[in-house]
Amino acid sequence: MRRVYVKLALLALLAMLFAGCGKTEGLQDGYYTAQASEYSHGWKEYVTIMVKGGSIVSVEYNAENASGFIKSWDNAYMQTMLHVQGTYPNEYTRYYAAQLLEGQGEGEIDALSGATSSYDSFQKLAAAVIEQARKGDSEIVFVDTEH
Repeated sequence: MRRVYVKLALLALLAMLFAGCGKTEGLQDGYYTAQASEYSHGWKEYVTIMVKGGSIVSVEYNAENASGFIKSWDNAYMQTMLHVQGTYPNEYTRYYAAQLLEGQGEGEIDALSGATSSYDSFQKLAAAVIEQARKGDSEIVFVDTEH
């Protein structure tokens, strides 16, 4: 019987140790958004995260124009940017969002060649949205993303 108690105690200890793995310290559950304070070249970038169980479970990074059209849906813009920069919004927005999700707001995010301006904006927006999640403040935070 004593062996059973020892095993249960060890399992409980392991569960407590692993419960904190992969979590950014102090994130409150909910949805959080950081948005550029101004339009840049007709687009206003934003980052929205969902936190559940203290961990980031989803990240959306994109931009919208004044009518609400999403930048990564703009095929003409995609073709032009791809030929000039070697990347396009639907690629780099997913790339940066995936890195934020993987690193849980703590990891380094690598810049993608051809999307360095968006990288700079993303860094500022990501930092602001993580701060909102730490505070548990679900109000949209507006960020000066000008370079």
